Amino acid sequence: MSKAAAPRIELASADPSIAQEMARWLSHLGAERRLSPKTLEAYGRDLRQCLDFLSNHWGERVTLARFAALEATDVRAFMAMRRADDIAGRSLMRALAGLRSFGRFLEREGKGKVGALSAIRAPKVAKSLPKPLPMASAKRLADADERAGEERETWILARDAAVMALLYGSGLRISEALGLKRREVPRPGEGDVLVVTGKGNKTRMVPVLQNVLALIQEYVAMCPYPLPAEGPIFVGARGGPLSPRIIQLAMERLRGALGLPDSATPHALRHSFATHLLSRGGDLRAIQELLGHSSLSTTQAYTGIDSERLLEVYASAHPRR
Repeated sequence: MSKAAAPRIELASADPSIAQEMARWLSHLGAERRLSPKTLEAYGRDLRQCLDFLSNHWGERVTLARFAALEATDVRAFMAMRRADDIAGRSLMRALAGLRSFGRFLEREGKGKVGALSAIRAPKVAKSLPKPLPMASAKRLADADERAGEERETWILARDAAVMALLYGSGLRISEALGLKRREVPRPGEGDVLVVTGKGNKTRMVPVLQNVLALIQEYVAMCPYPLPAEGPIFVGARGGPLSPRIIQLAMERLRGALGLPDSATPHALRHSFATHLLSRGGDLRAIQELLGHSSLSTTQAYTGIDSERLLEVYASAHPRR
């Protein structure tokens, strides 16, 4: 295990030895497990909340020895406290996963075995199907003319339209689209695939439509800032990296203009990509590869959406209905 220096963490509710191990654990997850910064932030926040709770619960600062002697009732009390704060089941499941990861880390480091964490059953999470957009609406989102009345520079409207066309046309996550370098995006007629970096720094090859490349090239021609080959192809209003929040806000404005529901988000374009491919006879395994899902079960959620659509067609079109 790497012994690289970890960032210093201070905890009011716990002994410095726990703070030191927490810093080393997060450093290990980031360097060796390659967890995203957002996941590391969430895990760290969950552990802090647990330590704060345990300190109040026990009436003393938490030490490594005390944490190793954690009982199942203590963990259940913490989970009950979080649930009382209206925390969703998925967040509770993530919190428990983070605590278990920290417990395993302590055990590997010879700092004690926290057996109580493995005795707790993970909370149930209600499964919800992704909400794709109708094909016509997904196409209109990539039309810069739909926002012609907004007081924004033309190149920004062209940029947003190009990003949304890419999300729907290639099924990318927004982070994958905004992480593309200019050299990685071919000009129209000079290529038809992209190599994107997804979760866990895994790369995959995805097709890209020529009309999407044309929209990107149109934005590039209008952009007032230099776009070097090694820099991001999509930039913000001041020339820096484009924030995902900007695209989310653009989608919010378009929702109102097009009369779309709140579920119409940039990520819904990725859902729409998968669902529309499946409805046209796309192979589930191929769609899994295109989306970059590590497990086929994740991709299988889209079969539920397609079944719903088929049932709606049956109910509305069958002559005996």
